[in-house]
Parts: sequence; structure tokens; C-alpha cells
Amino acid sequence: MRGRQLSRRTLFALVTAGASALVQPAAARAEDVRTVELGGAPAGIAVNPVTGLGYVTDAQAGTLSVVDPRSLSVVDVVRVGGEPGDVASDPKTGRIYVANPPGGTVVVLDGRTLDLVSVIGAGAGASALAVDETANRVYAASGTTGTLAVLDGVSCTLAALVPGPQPGFAGIGVDPGRKLAYCASAATDSVEVFSIDSGKFVASVKVGRNPTGVAVHHASGTVYVANSGIHHMSIVDAATRTERKTVLLRSESSALAVHQGTNTVYTNGGQNGLARVDGTAGTLSGELSLGVNPGDVAVDQRTRTVWVTDPLHGRVSLVRDF
Repeated sequence: MRGRQLSRRTLFALVTAGASALVQPAAARAEDVRTVELGGAPAGIAVNPVTGLGYVTDAQAGTLSVVDPRSLSVVDVVRVGGEPGDVASDPKTGRIYVANPPGGTVVVLDGRTLDLVSVIGAGAGASALAVDETANRVYAASGTTGTLAVLDGVSCTLAALVPGPQPGFAGIGVDPGRKLAYCASAATDSVEVFSIDSGKFVASVKVGRNPTGVAVHHASGTVYVANSGIHHMSIVDAATRTERKTVLLRSESSALAVHQGTNTVYTNGGQNGLARVDGTAGTLSGELSLGVNPGDVAVDQRTRTVWVTDPLHGRVSLVRDF
């Protein structure tokens, strides 16, 4: 493992700049659950399905760790400074985007060399990230001001900074085919719909209490929302822009990810572990106890491996065949 240090100038720029009945599924079993020890307090996580590598931020240490699932080891640590939170990977360009909310910046790294590409000013409190790999755009939602930053992935510049209808956003998901972005507003228990074409917020959808995580199934346009203040996950219909259904969970969920090929949703709303939801049927289809209260969740679109952070114990779990 080797460490990298960004320049002082870079560090300065980074730092300153309707309900359904609960179905009780049988306890699911995964063929393989393995852990990688990171130390610290891992927070955000993203996976590049082309390389299979996982990227994990640590706000306390100001680092981004690169995890190789084949060797089950940390192969690199990049010191990005600040308090990195959310992280996103663009599998087409290989670039990695890391949000630093206190600095209002997004760090861009070359996924192959892990060298610094750019530091983009994205507005105060820029925290939740989503990548539109089709258009080579990155969206950064502010957790404090409620602005939405539109970043050009080619020039690594701020293309637009759009004021939001709510004071702060906790999560974001993008539907590139329909050219929509969905921002979760915990303060108003809603998901705010942003039109990429018009560059404006065009609708508001009421969901569960304290929504924090958002994921979109690209083929159907279905939006899944993790509600951290109530024991259910919201399913939003893109056509009608309404909460079509809720899926009751064992605990509150704050993060989720959808496997695009199977429309399977994985969330940290299980009982000390993961919950699996059949997105087509809108039903809870499995639970997997990991013995911990998971943090962020990501899924490898090629292998369907689910990555889960454990902030309390400083590790990441890789769950296969769940």
C-alpha cells in the first residue's frame, strides 16, 4: 500500500473553496461475506464496475482508500484533506469524484494513477454526489444551502449552480435517460425533481420521514428512497411523480443502491445488516445480518457484489451472492 499527498495549494483549495404489509422473508444467506480492515471511520463508498475497485472516504482522516476485492486489501490511500464525505466513480472515464462539504469543493482524481485532476468549487456544503456517465456530468447537492451544482466532467468546471426549493439535500440520484435528478430533502420529507433539460426544479414528491439516500433504476425510471426517520423505503413512480408504494423494513435506512440488471435494491435497513428488495414487485425479498449497523451501501453492477461500510469498526464488508 502506498500513500499520496496532495499539494498544499490543493489542500488549501479543498478546505476553503402508500404503505404495504410487511412481508417477513426468511433470513437470507450469502455465499461469501468478507471484510477488509481499513481503520478509522469509513463513510462514503463507490465501486467502479470496470475495474472492480472500491473507493472509501474517511472524513476524520481526510483520506480516500482504494480497496481491491480480489486481494481483499487496501492497495492505496490518497490524502485529499478536508472532510471528504460522498464519493462517486465514473466507469467510462475512470475518474473519481470526492465531495468536501466544509470546503464546498469536489476533488477529481484520475482513477488509473490516482493523481489529482482538479478541485472544483461546487457551492457551500456540497456533499451528495451522482454521476451521469452518458453526458459526462456530475451533480453535487448541498446539505446546507440546498443548491445543486452541475459539474462538467470534461473541463472539470462548474457549469451551473442552481438554487434549490429546500434548505438542504441529503442525497441524490440521477436518471440519465429521462434527464432527471432526484434530491432528497430531509427537512421537508420530500424528493425534489430536477429537470436536466430545463435546468430547473420541476416537482416535489412527498416520501417518508427524513429521506437521505436516493437511487434510480434506469430502465424503468423507478426511484427508491431510504428514509432514515421511519422503518420503510419509499418507491416513487417517475411518470406520476408520486410515492407509489412503501416497503417496510426492520429498521430505519439511510443508504441504498440498486443493481440495474435485476432491479434489486440493497439497503442498510436490515436488522444489524442488509435488506434486499425486489424492485419490480416492490417487496422485501431477503435480509442478511452482519452483526453491525451498516453505513453506506454500493453495488458492483457487473458482479452484483454489495459493498457495505462499518464506521464503528473501521472496515468494509463485501457480500457476494445475496
